[in-house]
Amino acid sequence: MKRYDRLVFVSNSDTALGPMAEAILQNKFLLDVLEVTSKGAVVLFPEPINPKAEAVLVSNGLTMKEHMSAPLLAEDFAERTLILATSESVRQKVQSQFGEAADGLRTLAEFVGERRDVSDPYGGGLADYGLSFGELDALIAKLVLQLNEEELLC
Repeated sequence: MKRYDRLVFVSNSDTALGPMAEAILQNKFLLDVLEVTSKGAVVLFPEPINPKAEAVLVSNGLTMKEHMSAPLLAEDFAERTLILATSESVRQKVQSQFGEAADGLRTLAEFVGERRDVSDPYGGGLADYGLSFGELDALIAKLVLQLNEEELLC
């Protein structure tokens, strides 16, 4: 029996790192179906993906041009949902907002056994978004291996 039916990447505003992570994972091979989405810790109104994030995705053969930011909700903390924050600061923000519901929340890097955050490209140039994409891609490659291994063991 698989552990997760859904995976939510949580970034600050759900306009760059979260959608990039979502696009990357949606284009990887998983042994079982997993609904993948992204949400924001601070989303006051829906916004499209950051144009620089979309440009980096397109240059890597991906797109999230239809993406609109959405806030993380209490309902997202379901039993078979894995929620991964893009950074420690986002994790802390979510934990302070949702309390005990977010007790199991970890960062993407922490989940795959690393001790670092994904660089936040906000305010930077296209190269900064490209660097963040590369970091996400490497961490998500490890995530895919871990999820597939867990699937084989279940």
